Amino acid sequence: MANIVGGYIMPHDPLLFVNPQKKERDHLLAVYSRICDKVRASGATKAIIFGADHYILFGPRCLPQFLIATGELHGPIDRLPGVANAPIASDPDFANYLVKHAHGSGFDVSVARDLGVDHAIGVPAQLALPTDGSVQTVPVYMASGVEPYVRLQRAYEFGQMVRDAVGGMPGDERVVLIGSGGISHWVGTGEMGRINPEFDKKVLDAIVSGDPSTLLSMTDEEIMRDGGNGGMEIRHYLAVMGALPAGRGEVLTYEAWSGGVTGLGFAEILPA
Repeated sequence: MANIVGGYIMPHDPLLFVNPQKKERDHLLAVYSRICDKVRASGATKAIIFGADHYILFGPRCLPQFLIATGELHGPIDRLPGVANAPIASDPDFANYLVKHAHGSGFDVSVARDLGVDHAIGVPAQLALPTDGSVQTVPVYMASGVEPYVRLQRAYEFGQMVRDAVGGMPGDERVVLIGSGGISHWVGTGEMGRINPEFDKKVLDAIVSGDPSTLLSMTDEEIMRDGGNGGMEIRHYLAVMGALPAGRGEVLTYEAWSGGVTGLGFAEILPA
């Protein structure tokens, strides 16, 4: 029987690759490498990455609430120095299985048959997964970049649906989940550059305790005030938590990194 072997929370800050603060940058890149080693050691064969479109792929003509990529993948398409726009190993059969299960569970997800992903998916796929193609990726885009946002509860329920889908899948696939993005950052606003470590700690404490109620009780207004528009990406964390109920975790590192204008949090969630 297929099963979920673990989950991770990690940023996808594109400034990692252009910022001159080498000491901090190298430390953060080493955490991605550490996660990659953990993924390899877990024997994972599949990765589901939850991310947000940054008005690069879809807007403004089409803004799906949930989208699963079911075909060939490449990215990131953002042209980031140090990360090539390269093919990303995928599994259309597994992706289509998730789509079918989602539709049967009341989630009317959109699909992309061929997709060039942005940094939300491309950075974790290129840095936190083995480069030999042994772990195949299914991207799940959620509406957390621009309004209308996926409701927090719905994001958590989506993770529960993923857990059910994996648990009912034949075979011995080993699936790892990645919640990409965050934590506090303000993108393209007058507050850009602000970081709120208190908000970030609150989020990370909720993740490692395995209690989603703290995040689910937040309003969008509170998140915007305390975590910025980039803080809306905590929806991706909730999806991972929904798939790993009562799973406790560990903060791997946190940096209120001025060079990346973001509170960068890395955490691991283990199955209960």
